[in-house]
Amino acid sequence: MAQKLLIILPCYNEQASLPVLLTELKALNLPGYDITPLVVNDCSNDDTVAVARQQGTKVLDLPVNLGIGGAVQSGLLYAASNNIGLAIQMDGDGQHPPKELIKLLNCREATGANLVIGSRFIEKQGFQSSFTRRLGIGYFYWLNKFFTGRRIYDSTSGYRLFDHKAIALAADYYPDDYPEPESLVYFAKAGLTIQETPVIMAGRAGGQSSIRNLTSLYYCIKVTIAMLFSAIRSIH
Repeated sequence: MAQKLLIILPCYNEQASLPVLLTELKALNLPGYDITPLVVNDCSNDDTVAVARQQGTKVLDLPVNLGIGGAVQSGLLYAASNNIGLAIQMDGDGQHPPKELIKLLNCREATGANLVIGSRFIEKQGFQSSFTRRLGIGYFYWLNKFFTGRRIYDSTSGYRLFDHKAIALAADYYPDDYPEPESLVYFAKAGLTIQETPVIMAGRAGGQSSIRNLTSLYYCIKVTIAMLFSAIRSIH
């Protein structure tokens, strides 16, 4: 029997990138997997929902803007509620080519990891982000190493695979804003196995990033504090 695989696409104003992204997802041929794309519309004010529905894609249409963490957790709650034991998070802006997701699946099959992160920085191919962002990513590498003892080179990557244990844990708690680095501390403390695998990413196909200018400094400060609290909080 084919294994159910949910592709979670958190979207905020991604009408420009969705048509190509959803077409590429539909074209995937992955024997052994039953793939369901799920657009989680985070209260967009463009035609994101209409574009997704025109392609026949399932949509979770959130009534309020929850931010990336809330949108991803909504998708993981959908997976948990529908007994889907495998989920892949992909950005809705086209930065995560669907053809690369086979690398995450292969890594999980080879290692049995609960969480697999698609990393830009292992083989350093494809889009490497801006210089200032790479500085921030390097900072979070050292911060994650301090809190978890693990070397995670692309801790801000939103290209992730969750198995049933990671889905259940994240459905119960997942950080709201800028969740990727903080969630790794939480997952590591909960005893999940985390692996990275090299992937090739692209630049944004449309829309605008929420992290820019002075927001980057706010992001670093807020996530640092959040990671500290995740490191000291109890997990039930």
